Amino acid sequence: MFKKILVALDHSKADEALLPKVKELARLTHAEILLLHVSTGWAAQWQTSLNLSDSAEMAEDREYLSRVESELRREGFAVSARHGKGKPAEEILKAAREEQCDLIAMTTHGHRLLSDLIYGATITHVRHEAEVPIFLVRAGR
Repeated sequence: MFKKILVALDHSKADEALLPKVKELARLTHAEILLLHVSTGWAAQWQTSLNLSDSAEMAEDREYLSRVESELRREGFAVSARHGKGKPAEEILKAAREEQCDLIAMTTHGHRLLSDLIYGATITHVRHEAEVPIFLVRAGR
């Protein structure tokens, strides 16, 4: 069924809702897991253009990715990690294409009204542009 699942991590408590579901799905389908986190701070968005050094945010995000990757590998999963910088939706779509993923897994926070406009932009963009199915898991409150 699925061969490679892109898992968009928030580096937040939301990941605790997403990862168990993805692990269950990966076990059932024997899929490889690609972890992706996108750093969104000012330095991350302008690093290449302005030749900036990594920010503390980027270093912490890379450490987090490495830690989650190691944990999944210890549990027996075929897993790799990718760190993106800039706009999450664009990086998710780019990684899914480049890495030939056939499913994108993300969390939804269940915002309402104005919060949806601010926080729901990533999911909205991804769901309109993705060429593969999207697996959404509701993050805990």
